[in-house]
Amino acid sequence: MPPTIALVDDDRNILASISMALEAEGFKVRTYSDSTQALDELSRDPADLAVFDIKMPRLDGMELLTRLRKKSEIPVIFLTSKDEEVDELLGLRVGADDYIRKPFSQRLLIERIRAVLRRRDRSSGEAGSEGSLQRGDLTLDPDRHLCTWKGKAVDLTVTEFLLLQGLARRPGHVKSRDQLIDSAYGENIYVDDRTIDSHIKRLRKKFRKVDTDFSEIETLYGVGYRYRDA
Repeated sequence: MPPTIALVDDDRNILASISMALEAEGFKVRTYSDSTQALDELSRDPADLAVFDIKMPRLDGMELLTRLRKKSEIPVIFLTSKDEEVDELLGLRVGADDYIRKPFSQRLLIERIRAVLRRRDRSSGEAGSEGSLQRGDLTLDPDRHLCTWKGKAVDLTVTEFLLLQGLARRPGHVKSRDQLIDSAYGENIYVDDRTIDSHIKRLRKKFRKVDTDFSEIETLYGVGYRYRDA
């Protein structure tokens, strides 16, 4: 079955043009000009990936993602204006997997969608599972996209799962931001260093909801991050 992409934007012209481009590439597409309706339907029936515009009436993209993340960890890409840098970082902190600045080419959007879907497949083991990873109280199961800490589930996005997996595979070894970008995004994808920092902050926040003493992800200022060696 082809992947289903949900598009949420109050501009019907943008919805129509992107929808046609995606369908021409073999994707199934669901479009929403009303973000409240999108929240209801995506909560009941998640797509494989969603693309949200940030600036929308009633329920903007940021709030839409915040509410959706309470029910689903489907990959999400934000569309953001070039002067909305703060919004980009906030979006990543509430759980977006990627963002694209307007104006953008449809080809670029399609390639970023494919890149996020490839990452989803890697995180779920569909591209060749390496089996479960156990590091002390941490368990990562790529086949089920499952993360637990001290037996309690920690819901992670695709990007967060891959970042954590990249760190936990070699505890005690420092990974630079560039290396983490390759782990989570793959090669030939440009991502700002601050994007990685935002994802790491969100990872820590999620684990500290389960365990306030969580401190396994260490920062080495000016160098990168590492997973604490047992």
